[in-house]
Amino acid sequence: MAQKYFGKTKDGHDVEQFELKNKNGVIVKCINYGCRLTNILLPSQSGHDDIILGFDDIGGYEDDDSSQGAFIGRYANRIKGASFSMSGRDYKLLKNDGNNYLHGLLNKRVFAVSAASEGEVVFNAVSKDGEEGFPGELKVTVVYSLDDENKFASTYTATTDADTHVNLTNHTYFDLSLGRDATIENHILNIDSDSFLQTTEDLIPTGKIIDVAGTPFDFTKTKAIGRDIAQDDVNLKIGRGYDHCFLLKDGGRGELNFAAEVRAQDGRRSMKIFTTQPAIQLYTGNFLDGKLKGKGKVLTYRRGFCLETQHYPDTPHHPEFPSTLLKPGEEFSETTVLQFGF
Repeated sequence: MAQKYFGKTKDGHDVEQFELKNKNGVIVKCINYGCRLTNILLPSQSGHDDIILGFDDIGGYEDDDSSQGAFIGRYANRIKGASFSMSGRDYKLLKNDGNNYLHGLLNKRVFAVSAASEGEVVFNAVSKDGEEGFPGELKVTVVYSLDDENKFASTYTATTDADTHVNLTNHTYFDLSLGRDATIENHILNIDSDSFLQTTEDLIPTGKIIDVAGTPFDFTKTKAIGRDIAQDDVNLKIGRGYDHCFLLKDGGRGELNFAAEVRAQDGRRSMKIFTTQPAIQLYTGNFLDGKLKGKGKVLTYRRGFCLETQHYPDTPHHPEFPSTLLKPGEEFSETTVLQFGF
């Protein structure tokens, strides 16, 4: 395991970078600040190609408001009104997306490291009872591992001492074109989903599930991300592009199942996604506005895309959705695997 000092946070915490490497030359680098992925390097004729966006130093990640490479919690995606009721009690959450809750603050936490080897690193953190407004002390473990089949796995586990809601994911921005294209619209994508969640104008699920057939959201057959992104569709207008939760055909069954595949237009780099989670959020970088710069690139509109495996947004307000309720004595456990081709 290669490990090096990455910098010091503004409040004085040391941050370390860890390097996972396999026999094929795939390298994944991550830091214990928000369990962020800083680099995914695939072998190429010129050496290595970095397929994710990010920053060169800890200052970039601290100042980042787009969650580059970050582990997300306590609740991935949005919760309406930054509140929910449970067992006759109302809980007021952090308001960080207008009037709503979005993602949480674990991406700004320095995690402890309990194990590190050439193929695996284990991060740990505790979110205190009442933090962000959530009930229960939440103990979180994040495990990143890389094998010789070019599979990078992220496993999230959590336990609580009081009933609470949990939804964990990763928010890495990918660009398999290596910045050669102005946007990620030429990437070729397939999602194993027949439906997606309709949202309100502030991207909160209405509860309605829409069939993708005959809509710009149909990725059941492989197509370019940008092929239909400019269609006159109310859902696309709301998200300024794709920023929607797709319901996976075989998701949420406790087993790793195929979720999506994406490849660069030239076909030289690809990524298959397998997950135990019930859904995947496609986000096409619609709110990147050029104010951030990292790795020598200005992070402009649609410079990167995210495919975030997760539970449905706003589940505390939708009992018909797969539950995100975690109780004492239970364990939240979800795994996502990215398999790279090059």
